[in-house]
Amino acid sequence: MAEEPGATPTGMVLGPKQAIEHQAKSLTAPSVQVDERGTIHLAWMQEDKREGKEVRSVRYARGQAGGPLGPSVVVNRPEEVPYGRQEAPALAVNGDEVFITWALTHPKLSPDKPFSSELRLSRSADGGRSFLPSVLVNDDNQVMTHSFDSLHLGHDGVLHIAWIDGREGKKDPGTFVARSPDQGHTVTKNLKLDDSTCVCCRTSMATGPDGTLYVAWRKIMDGGVRETVVARSTDGGQAFSPPVVVGNDRWVYLGCPHRPASIGADRQGRLYVAWYTEGEDETPAVYMAMSDDQGRTFAPKRALNVSKGTFPDHPQMAVDGAGRIVVVWEEQSPVRREVVVSYSLDRGRTFSRPQKLNDKKGQSPTVSMNEQGFAVLAWMEHAMTGHKMILQTLQLPDGRVTQQLSN
Repeated sequence: MAEEPGATPTGMVLGPKQAIEHQAKSLTAPSVQVDERGTIHLAWMQEDKREGKEVRSVRYARGQAGGPLGPSVVVNRPEEVPYGRQEAPALAVNGDEVFITWALTHPKLSPDKPFSSELRLSRSADGGRSFLPSVLVNDDNQVMTHSFDSLHLGHDGVLHIAWIDGREGKKDPGTFVARSPDQGHTVTKNLKLDDSTCVCCRTSMATGPDGTLYVAWRKIMDGGVRETVVARSTDGGQAFSPPVVVGNDRWVYLGCPHRPASIGADRQGRLYVAWYTEGEDETPAVYMAMSDDQGRTFAPKRALNVSKGTFPDHPQMAVDGAGRIVVVWEEQSPVRREVVVSYSLDRGRTFSRPQKLNDKKGQSPTVSMNEQGFAVLAWMEHAMTGHKMILQTLQLPDGRVTQQLSN
C-alpha cells in the first residue's frame, strides 16, 4: 500500500494503491472488471522461464477492494500455447461466470506465417476457480491472425466477441464479430463487419439501454488516413450498419499505431468514444466524442489532455448508467511516464482536471466501473527484477463537477 486513501479537491475518493509483484519473464497489463458486488477481476498473459524453456499462460485472479488478490488460475490447458502478444486477454463477468477470450498460437504456425493464431473462448462457472476447455471462436480454419479481440456481455446475457481477422489474406485485415447465446458453450457463425482494419488497434464494444450493440475499431481510409469508426447492430449482433467516422481526424500514418479506442453507453442511450490520434497537424491528443442518435452522427470531439509538457497516450474509459465517466491515459515525456485520470459527472459536459496517479513509471492503464460509480484502475510498472501490477480504486461522487477542463 503506497498511500492512504483520501478525497481529492473535486470529490473523487481514491483508495490506497495495491502493488502485485510478478517475477515472471514478461506479462501484459491486465484486463480489469469490477462487478456490482465490488469484486475485482483481472486477466493477463504471462511468460515464465522453466527449466530453460519459455512457458506462456493465460492467467485470471480475483479479489475484494482493499483486500489481497487471490491466487492466479491458469486458464489455458497444458497443451494449449498462448500466442505471445502485447494485448491482455479480453474479460467479461456475470456473477460467478467468467469469460475470457485469448489468442492461441496456431497449431500450423510456419515461418512464412509467423503471426498466425486462433481465437479461443474460455469459461468458468465457479467464479474463476477453474476453467472449462476453451472453444474456437473463428470458423475459417485459416492459418492467419485472429486477435486484438474484445468481449462484451449484452443486457440479454448474450456474449459478443469482436476481433481483427486476416482470413482473407489481404494486406489489411478485416473486423469480424460472433456471438455466444448459451453462456460460452458455443459460438455462432462469424460475421464480417468491414475491410481495411488497422491491424493492431484493438476492437471495443458497448450496449445501449435499448439493446443496440456498438463496435469500434480503427479503419484505414484512402491515402493511409486512419480514423476511429463505430458500427451498430439493432438486432442483437446479427447484422450491423456501415461504419461511421467518429472524429474526422484525417490522420495519415503509414503503419499501425497500436492504440485502440474505448467506448461506453449510459442508460439514456448516449454513446461515448475516447481515442488517441495525431490528426492533420501530427500532434498527439486524447479525444472524446458523443452521439445521441445511436452512433449515426457524433458531436464535435474535444481534447481531454491539457498538459503542455507531455504527450498523452493509450486512453481507456469506463461509463456507468448515470453517465458518469472515468478516463485514464498515459502522459509521457523524455524522462517520465505518468498515469493520469479525469472524470465527468454530467454525461461528458465537463471533466475534472487530469490528476496523476502513479509513483514511478506507469504504463498501459485500464479501468472498469460498476453502477455505483465505483471504479478500479490498473496499470503496469516494469523493472529489471520483476514487474508490478498496480491497482487503485476510485469512488465517484454524485452531482456535478465544479472544476471544468480548460480548453
